[in-house]
Amino acid sequence: MRFVIARLNHETNTFSPLPTPLEAFSPHFGEEARAAAEGSITSMGAFLDFARARGAEVATPVYAHANPSGPVSDEAFETMAAAIVDAVALGCDAILLDLHGAMVTESLHDGEGELLERVRAAAPGIPIGVALDLHGNITGRMLDNADLLVGFKTYPHVDMVETGQHVARLIGRMLDEGIAPARALSHPPLLAQTLQMNTGVPGAMQDAIAAARAAERQPGVLAVSVFGGFSIADLAEAGVSVVVIAETGEVASDVAKRLGTDIWADREGLVYVEEPLSQSVAAAAAAADAAAGQDGPVLMLDHGDNCMSGGTCDRMDVLAEALRQGLRGIIAGPICDAEAVARMTEAGVGSTVTLGLGNTWHLPKIGVDKPPLELTGTVRALGEGAYVISGPTYTGMRCSMGRAAVLETPQALILVSEEPHEPWDLGVFTSMRIDPLKARFLILKSRMYCRPVFEPLSKALVECASLGVTSSDFGLFSFEHLARPIYPLDPDTEWIAEARLS
Repeated sequence: MRFVIARLNHETNTFSPLPTPLEAFSPHFGEEARAAAEGSITSMGAFLDFARARGAEVATPVYAHANPSGPVSDEAFETMAAAIVDAVALGCDAILLDLHGAMVTESLHDGEGELLERVRAAAPGIPIGVALDLHGNITGRMLDNADLLVGFKTYPHVDMVETGQHVARLIGRMLDEGIAPARALSHPPLLAQTLQMNTGVPGAMQDAIAAARAAERQPGVLAVSVFGGFSIADLAEAGVSVVVIAETGEVASDVAKRLGTDIWADREGLVYVEEPLSQSVAAAAAAADAAAGQDGPVLMLDHGDNCMSGGTCDRMDVLAEALRQGLRGIIAGPICDAEAVARMTEAGVGSTVTLGLGNTWHLPKIGVDKPPLELTGTVRALGEGAYVISGPTYTGMRCSMGRAAVLETPQALILVSEEPHEPWDLGVFTSMRIDPLKARFLILKSRMYCRPVFEPLSKALVECASLGVTSSDFGLFSFEHLARPIYPLDPDTEWIAEARLS
């Protein structure tokens, strides 16, 4: 028995100026892919465990993941897709793919749909199981060319392995019992905002996931996935969807329509209304005063410039406003500015420097172009910016921000990095000899992934809106391909529940 197991993962922000060439994926091919995936906290890691338990021969054509950014280069997509298709064409008994569900390339709006269609053409009749991110934009083409589509049920994503295990169990049943799953897709016209998809707090998304779990206990239902979608992608089928895998088409369709109807009825709960930046910074100052004497910082999340949604990680709006309002005891970062790191490295620790920081990228697709923030301060630390994540997301993964430097001004300690980087862990700061818990205000460029680590250690959390390509203000984005009408862009949108069967 031979399995083809691969990972090709990218969430594409079509408004981001950041390029996504092949090297952005740090791809591993063949045996190197297998070595990279073995034991990883990913769905592909779970797939390999499943194959080992069954004594299957395994081909691992590619293991590749790139941080969210602009459209994937055609060369990168073709290189990695060809590796998968070529491995499938050699013959196999099952195909297990760890994908994202929101990949756009320079030439293709539906990267996963294209890939799955090619795989299906190379292996007609062979079971194809796919693990997907909760933020996937699920298309009819994806549904038609895979036997199983199962998405994460947590955000922040801490169930990647469990999702892979779910797919593997169902592939096992297809191989052993000959089941032929039916698939149904319900796609209400709803563009949800990422900040409303936190599955760890009460709200519409948590309710939808609970309904999906309950539906999976229904006889004949094999998997139910609620996809919040990735809204900062200009393609026709972006947005919320429900995918149901069941033993019969009737059951799959009924469950998909029912959950789609419930989500649509609760659609206002998936809309986030931004507070003006000046107000949110003032609210952070008030929170610090109200909690005086308590341990921990006030956590200020710059969600408009989050690199894990395709942000450039260089917008200075939140820090600039905090400085303008006179906040002190600030720790901020990492802010991506390779030139600033180079200048501080050249100057050396202890040197006083004056430099323009951040705002290095022009953002033409949202009409934003600002000059750097002029700052004078002392270089307090220089380093390689490397650490190991302690968890709970990507536990044990070694991370690097590239070279890093710390600038101290009278009001703030600012961590500057060569590369955009999500603050996954306290190690972001401790690797540069900063204790983030001593801050009065901790400014992070993050939406969600920092929360499991930093939120329990903070005395308050305030969401702050910068003008970046991950903004929650849909009014910044000029959608050209998105199917309309869609809520909340078109507030009077109406929808009668329907489901697409495959």
